Amino acid sequence: MSKATIDETMLDRLAEVAVRVGVNIQQGQDLVLTAPAEALPLVRRVAAAAYRAGAGLVTPILSDGDVTRARYLHAGEDSFDRAPGWLYDGMAAAFAGGAARMAIAGDDPMLLSDIDAAKVSRAGKANSMAYKPAMEHIVNFDVNWAIASYPHPGWARRVFPDLPEDEAVVRLADAIFAASRVDTPDPVAAWADHNAALRARTDWLNERRFAALHFRGPGTDLTVGLADGHEWMGGASRAKNGVICNPNIPSEEVFTTPHAEKTEGTVRATKPLAHQGSLIEGIEVRFEKGRITEARASRGEDVLRELIATDEGARRLGEVALVPHGSPISQSGLLFYNTLFDENAACHIALGQCYSKCFVDGGDLSADQIAAQGGNSSMIHVDWMIGSAETDIDGITDTGDRVPVFRAGEWAD
Repeated sequence: MSKATIDETMLDRLAEVAVRVGVNIQQGQDLVLTAPAEALPLVRRVAAAAYRAGAGLVTPILSDGDVTRARYLHAGEDSFDRAPGWLYDGMAAAFAGGAARMAIAGDDPMLLSDIDAAKVSRAGKANSMAYKPAMEHIVNFDVNWAIASYPHPGWARRVFPDLPEDEAVVRLADAIFAASRVDTPDPVAAWADHNAALRARTDWLNERRFAALHFRGPGTDLTVGLADGHEWMGGASRAKNGVICNPNIPSEEVFTTPHAEKTEGTVRATKPLAHQGSLIEGIEVRFEKGRITEARASRGEDVLRELIATDEGARRLGEVALVPHGSPISQSGLLFYNTLFDENAACHIALGQCYSKCFVDGGDLSADQIAAQGGNSSMIHVDWMIGSAETDIDGITDTGDRVPVFRAGEWAD
């Protein structure tokens, strides 16, 4: 019996969407492309699509799970406080020179689940510090960038544990194609319609200029104060270089910047969080004056505690996002164990660094001005899901009036 195989026509279309809709590569523009080695079939197609669209130079940088694990299993202790700064300096130079950025996600979400969490945290912190000069070009939206995904076999086995590996990979590929809208007759047109719908939501929220959002649900009674001069965004966005891109393929969210000192209450995660090769389940935290003061998890609590100890900003919010329970990714019924997908199935919050683009005239604000308006700063940015079909959200105005935003997990209008 022949093995099930990924639909190559759909893979071609995903590459085209990633290049034309996602990063929107420009004539003569270079592209820095990172991916797991298993994603080479998509990497090759993205490179071809980028060159057809006029890219100047496509530079792929590949990672490998076995090589990553070898470090944790065999390297000396000093290895975990180091990172390839020379590589990230090169990436930062590329972005400063106008190169676009694309990441192909899809690693095994449990790759490091049996590894000492302290080692993983140390390595992650060192990596974040070294990557910061390059990352600042992304969080400040200096260049056009995008993330797409490929069905890594290790990832597929987590999502479909009862299927043979080849069938699991095909099922995950089909789910990626559907979520990325490449299974429609005209994917580019489908994305244009979707972006228009997201823009209507952001326009409504920006017109209301809420001071805070109040989330209610099982285990959740959370008030998220919003940053001064915050701006809601979603779908297609214009980078500072003038290029309109869709950073996330797929994307169902509208999002903005919370005030780093104005989140109060308790919140319970509604989905597990796959973080740095480990799974964190049953997250429950308490915020006081914007800072996490209590944190626990039913699984991976040591990883959670290491995460929020990264720096002071890791205990505060850098993003709040609204996603209806009726989103296609939620309705698929799948738990992807991948933040890019799972965050687009539910409302979520992110610990750590805020996005400067989520301020009115954010591109013209200095880091000090962003901080003065309530924007958080951190070496991390980690999203986790807090929405469900039982989530109600009210927008709170400056005068204390309440406006229904979500009821039973859906937009209230």
